[in-house]
Amino acid sequence: MPKPGRILKWLGLAVFFLWTVTPIVFMISASFKGTSDIFKLPPLGDWGGIFNLLFFFDASLVQFESIFHDGSFFSHLLTSIAATGLSVLISVPAGLAAAYALSRANIPGKKHLYFWVITTRMAPPIAVMIPLYVLWRSIGALHTLPGLVLAYVTFNLPFAIWLLRGFMDSIPRELEEAAYVDGKGRIGAFMEIIFPLIRPGVGATVILCSMFAWNDYLFALILGGRGAKTLPVGISELASATQIHWGQIMAGGLVMILPMVILGLAIRKSLVTGLTMGAMRG
Repeated sequence: MPKPGRILKWLGLAVFFLWTVTPIVFMISASFKGTSDIFKLPPLGDWGGIFNLLFFFDASLVQFESIFHDGSFFSHLLTSIAATGLSVLISVPAGLAAAYALSRANIPGKKHLYFWVITTRMAPPIAVMIPLYVLWRSIGALHTLPGLVLAYVTFNLPFAIWLLRGFMDSIPRELEEAAYVDGKGRIGAFMEIIFPLIRPGVGATVILCSMFAWNDYLFALILGGRGAKTLPVGISELASATQIHWGQIMAGGLVMILPMVILGLAIRKSLVTGLTMGAMRG
């Protein structure tokens, strides 16, 4: 007979699974239904009818055709890809270099510098939105893709430095010293010794920075505006004061989560290993 603790554990996991997966299942199901079929309900007391409505229906691509028909949604998708990709391409290499310097170089007051770097990420984005808006307007970066990328880099870079320095601190210095003995310089030792060891951590940093930029709504709404409208902003505009296009919102949400799911699956091993690297420090 199973122990009560084991039963409670599996019951808790089942409840958590249903709580997190049910909205996603409903979104996927609604994305492939006609507008009139999305909120159909089974007869009272027919619990089996819920599964029939969720999983057994005549699939249609009408919602996807609706959001892509005028080209604006595709433009928002390209903007999201460009803003996320460029911000990660800037933040991660720059964070890698800064983290290496803070971890290995003898910089006067580097503890205070490191603390200052991470405090810039502690503040919620809304707390610095007005200063950023004024600054971006003064330099002509408001409502532009470069300005939006710069905003993402502003918040992603401190996070990347903090995360990557933790990974580098877990690498023994003796490995680098052995590389120096073999005649390699700092760059050679970094590329051949440190980087291969922290590659899972770099993968974790890439996906976490990507998720911040890809899912962002506040920066895209205020700093990006109509000149650099991303998917979250574009999807939110499908709900107006007079009408809410639920089918298109569900289809847009599905399109939005797919890239992050694919990226997560592609580097899932690096992500898990990277997120556990810090726990292995002794």
